[in-house]
Amino acid sequence: MDPTPFAERVLEAVESVPPGQVATYGDIAEALGEGGPRAVGRVMALWGGGVPWWRVLRADGTPPPGREREALRRLAAEGVPLRGDARVDLARCRWAPG
Repeated sequence: MDPTPFAERVLEAVESVPPGQVATYGDIAEALGEGGPRAVGRVMALWGGGVPWWRVLRADGTPPPGREREALRRLAAEGVPLRGDARVDLARCRWAPG
C-alpha cells in the first residue's frame, strides 16, 4: 500500500526535524495544519521506517511504544537531553518548524 498524500506530507515533515531536536505527534500535525496526533501516529506506524522516526515523540516526551530502547539510544547519540532515563526534555530540544 502506497502512502496517502497526507502521509507523504507527514513523512516530509518528520524528515525536516534536525538531528538533536525532536517533535511530538501533535507538533507535526500542527506544522501541517491538518490531521491530529493520532493521524500522525498512524502514518508513522505504517510508513515511518524510512524517516528519523525516533525524533517523533508522545506529548510527554516518551518514545513510541515498543521501540523505546532503540529510540532513546539514537536520541542519546544525537545529544538529545533526557529527563531521567526514559523521557526527553522537550523544553530543551523541541523542534520549531520554519
